[in-house]
Amino acid sequence: MKEQETVTTNNNRHEQLGLTDGQVLDMYKYMVLARKFDERNQLLQRAGKINFHVSGIGQETCQVAAAFALDREKDYFLPYYRDYGFVLAVGMTPRELMLSAFAKAEDPNSGGRQMPGHFGSKRLRIVTGSSPVTTQVPHAVGIALAAKMQKKDFVSFVTFGEGSSNQGDFHEGCNFAGVHKLPVIIMCENNQYAISVPLHKQLSGKVSDRALGYGFPGVRVDGNDALEVYAAVKEARERAIRGEGPTLIESMMYRLSPHSTSDNDLAYRTKEEVEENWKKDGVARFKNYLIDCGLWDETREQDLIAQLNLELKEATESADLAPFPKPEDTLLHVYADAEGGA
Repeated sequence: MKEQETVTTNNNRHEQLGLTDGQVLDMYKYMVLARKFDERNQLLQRAGKINFHVSGIGQETCQVAAAFALDREKDYFLPYYRDYGFVLAVGMTPRELMLSAFAKAEDPNSGGRQMPGHFGSKRLRIVTGSSPVTTQVPHAVGIALAAKMQKKDFVSFVTFGEGSSNQGDFHEGCNFAGVHKLPVIIMCENNQYAISVPLHKQLSGKVSDRALGYGFPGVRVDGNDALEVYAAVKEARERAIRGEGPTLIESMMYRLSPHSTSDNDLAYRTKEEVEENWKKDGVARFKNYLIDCGLWDETREQDLIAQLNLELKEATESADLAPFPKPEDTLLHVYADAEGGA
């Protein structure tokens, strides 16, 4: 009897966290969509259809889980360049991301001007990022300061890799957020490689332990466990809204693909190491959890794959046919329209 009770508890972890069956199914669909989008872009780059792609394979589980733990109608988001799962889960469409990949004029992120993965959407409160790493941390802290000053109940959420946690922007942002007890959630997606430099050559301790020096909690979670990430982000948001200040979350995962389409990852890690980490893939793990809960099966899986492949095919074809920016578009959003006033 006790053994049966344990099984039942394990199979209903999402209910204990306040998630419905429909919500966890949606989470899984976004994870698979992000994975398929990523795979499609790698193929497009190899075919010469797009110029560059930075992969997020192996990190989708954490990203989607975090998005579902936030208020997607109020909060402000400052993702980094691997966060396809996150931006899809907060409302960006595959077509919008494909327009960016193809550098087309309709790209809502930057009008085709920036590298793909530099997300930005006023509609979705995704604050535009740029190539220098970790500059988004002080920006997130500034947005949290605005929330506190205006007495509004939203938080800012920012992500970055563990390699860039060694930049001054990270430490300055953490210090300011801690001093002023700001409603910001600072998440490090620790994928164990800063381009070609392994984790043990980047830092000697935990990223999460650094929070202690800035006067707020730091937690390390299994980034391949969607429900553990969800619980940590949800708790961090609740703390922030109560006025208790920031939280630093270090989410442990593994970058399963090369750093980018310009990277030969086997120059600095072995095929065996990558294959071993594929066995820990969070997307497959969450799928198995849903199957154990009786919410998913292989028939539904194949239907989902077919649906997403069609959606991505349509997004790819639409973005491919969309017009490129015109040379004069360089001046758009730089100068005020004289007719509209200064």
